[in-house]
Amino acid sequence: MALLAAVLTLAGCGPRATASGSRADSASPTPSRTAGSAAPSPSAAPPSSAGSSSPTGRRKPLQGKVIVLDAGHNDGNFGHTSVIDQLVDAGGFRKPCDTTGTETNAGYHEAAFTWDVTKRLTALLRADGARVVLTRKDDHSVGPCVDVRAAVGNRAHADAAISVHADGNLLSGHGFHVMQPVRMSGGSAVLARSRRLALAVRDAYESGTGMPPANYIGTEGIDPRSDMAGLNLSTVPKVLLECGNMRNAGDAKDLSSAAFRQRIARSLDTAMRAYLR
Repeated sequence: MALLAAVLTLAGCGPRATASGSRADSASPTPSRTAGSAAPSPSAAPPSSAGSSSPTGRRKPLQGKVIVLDAGHNDGNFGHTSVIDQLVDAGGFRKPCDTTGTETNAGYHEAAFTWDVTKRLTALLRADGARVVLTRKDDHSVGPCVDVRAAVGNRAHADAAISVHADGNLLSGHGFHVMQPVRMSGGSAVLARSRRLALAVRDAYESGTGMPPANYIGTEGIDPRSDMAGLNLSTVPKVLLECGNMRNAGDAKDLSSAAFRQRIARSLDTAMRAYLR
């Protein structure tokens, strides 16, 4: 258990016990994708229609905004570890394309959790008028790789991007945290906007879900990171949210609840409204 805890602490979202890869931000849309090859066309992210005015003629709160949602990992990764173990550019260094992510002790996978939250959030954001772009189209494919996920947001010229995850850490570790980039391909202006996005997500998540900031990592729910490819390679404002610790019994109970996942989605919709207003 001590060894597992050490590995998970270093990794962020802890890998599932059967995974061979180390922790990354995500994986590749097709098993044929190799490190260094060209990223797929924008069609890799499902198209979504831009919002229009409400029937009353009022402008919707997120009308005209482009938001990229990155559901961490993918359940298809479990059967393609040779693909997700390939090294890709992570912003000045190389790291694995992705991992399988973590899971609760009852076997609820992080990839399934992030996909469900993202679908719920997509519906809310589109109702608010936003154009939503997803980095993966389902919950059974492979990937895409972390560098490709960043490229999806960059090509979309997103007003904001958020990568949704859940952590796998010490059993005593409780709470959520927001990974805030400390360097980005977009430069200092985008970095400053990402810091503001991190605070908006932190505040709305704590208020909307009632879950406290993590007691095992970061400070007051904010964790500055330089090792996350999806953040380093972004040219648009972006953060990564660890919605809770799947290895903690209390957090796992919340994250496994459909009602709580809807609260997560509503809190993130609130965060986007606050950040983009």
